[in-house]
Amino acid sequence: MDTVTRYPERARTDREDLDRVLDSASTCTFATVLDGRPWLVPMLYARDGDRILLHGSTGAGALRHVMAGAPVAVSVMLLDGIVVAEDLYHSSANYRSAVVRGTVGRLGAAEALEALNILSDRLIPGRSSEVPAPTSKQLAATAALALPILPGQWTAKVRDAPPTRTDIPGPWSGVVPLRTVAETPVPAPWISDDAPLPLSVQRLAAID
Repeated sequence: MDTVTRYPERARTDREDLDRVLDSASTCTFATVLDGRPWLVPMLYARDGDRILLHGSTGAGALRHVMAGAPVAVSVMLLDGIVVAEDLYHSSANYRSAVVRGTVGRLGAAEALEALNILSDRLIPGRSSEVPAPTSKQLAATAALALPILPGQWTAKVRDAPPTRTDIPGPWSGVVPLRTVAETPVPAPWISDDAPLPLSVQRLAAID
């Protein structure tokens, strides 16, 4: 299951390569099969060592299904550039992607709180230390899940190259790099415009 057959030269087989892809993104597609039909949803996640942490509502039927042992897959992709070839056939994209398969387990109360802090700090580094701890009611309504990263249960692919040169010359060809950047923070309607920004938000928005 961990063999890439389509463009195998793009496969990355070192675990460090997988970690780099997973650590570069914060959203994934979480998929399983529910009542004989495919079920998938976009989710936030964080890699914590040899596991992927996710969370959701305890009231979600699909999450109860996967916590009961249904197989799952987590898919991640980062689009790094549009590859503009001399014809449409050879045009492509530079990207990094990963798929991790397995079964998830629900974390106990103490470990769940730590996992939720890790998830929060992965998205907004340092935020968990700036806000009140979750209430017992909030923790009871949230399922913290862990998907182990096991040998033979993951694949990673990377394309980072110029366009393929064609036999028939065409117009300009090359790569248009893409990136995601944080912009100026926008306060909530009840927060005054001159309220000081917390340190975590300053770091996230790269404000000196």
